[in-house]
Amino acid sequence: MFEVKKRLDILRGEFDTSWAKLEIARKLIELSALEAEVAVPEIWNNPDLARAKNEELARLHEEVDDWVVLKGQLSDIDELVGLDDESLSEEIGVQVEAMEEKLSGLKQALRFTGKYDGGDAVIRVTSGAGGTEAMDWAGMLERMYLRWAEKSGVRVQNLDRVAGEEAGVKTSVMEFSGRDVYGRLKGDHGVHRLVRLSPFNADNLRQTSFALVEVLPVIKSDNELKINPDDLRIDVYRSGGHGGQSVNTTDSAVRITHIPTGIVVAIQNERSQLKNREKAMEILRGKLEQMRVEQEAESIDKLRAGESASWGQQIRNYVLHPYKLVKDTRTKYEETDAEAVLDGKLDGFIESWLNR
Repeated sequence: MFEVKKRLDILRGEFDTSWAKLEIARKLIELSALEAEVAVPEIWNNPDLARAKNEELARLHEEVDDWVVLKGQLSDIDELVGLDDESLSEEIGVQVEAMEEKLSGLKQALRFTGKYDGGDAVIRVTSGAGGTEAMDWAGMLERMYLRWAEKSGVRVQNLDRVAGEEAGVKTSVMEFSGRDVYGRLKGDHGVHRLVRLSPFNADNLRQTSFALVEVLPVIKSDNELKINPDDLRIDVYRSGGHGGQSVNTTDSAVRITHIPTGIVVAIQNERSQLKNREKAMEILRGKLEQMRVEQEAESIDKLRAGESASWGQQIRNYVLHPYKLVKDTRTKYEETDAEAVLDGKLDGFIESWLNR
């Protein structure tokens, strides 16, 4: 029994430490308040707000429910230990082992303690210099992240897409929704380099192409990251995207310029000008936050225009010729099955980045 009690004490200590670091108590208070809000029928007078509140409620339940269950199990086991019955030692030991395994899994959440790690992410893929080759490469990366999302049970919404003239994309903007999505994907932020035999060259020459992958946190509210309205220039123009005649005859597309930094975000995917503006502001907040991290600035007011490390940070090489290898330049993690990686097998790279 002594050995079991010792393991239980260690387990309880690790549990308490993790509970505090993940701020489970605070999240439970938020959860209670949110449950009270969504219980009011009048909330559905504003369907968008109601959906957002219910999505937040589901996310909080996902974050805290297993911790609450484990806390209850720890209380139950304390009662058994309090009996100090040696005949129960084996039974208690089995339960402690099960709780140790459960806590080990739950502690994975400690890798996502950044302010926005638990939330959604916007991925913006932009082709580099190189014309059709680079646009085709950007299209391959777009497909890679879509396949990863499909395999990972992550929801994806296309926000904006500018196709290349012959192949691929010039720019693709997608929102990925799910638990810890930003925390999992933020390590992919940077330049991705492809080496292959060109399918667009008659001589089938070896070609190097580059694309920029921006991974941005979804920051929905101005309360989280305040932007001075005087720093914004907002232009409305006629959408050239899909959506039918009503889009093509409506000035629904929105372009927002953050004057101090020169960042420009354009969205034309939605029929509604208001929704395009909301999405553009979400992306702008994410880009400003990413830029703040890169420049190690205290606030967005301290940002310096034109000083983003994005295009200077080559993070991953994809070699398809003369051999096949995908290698992360920072963690040195590599995969020899390049086709599988391009088909969405990214978890090895994600884990190596999180465990670095």
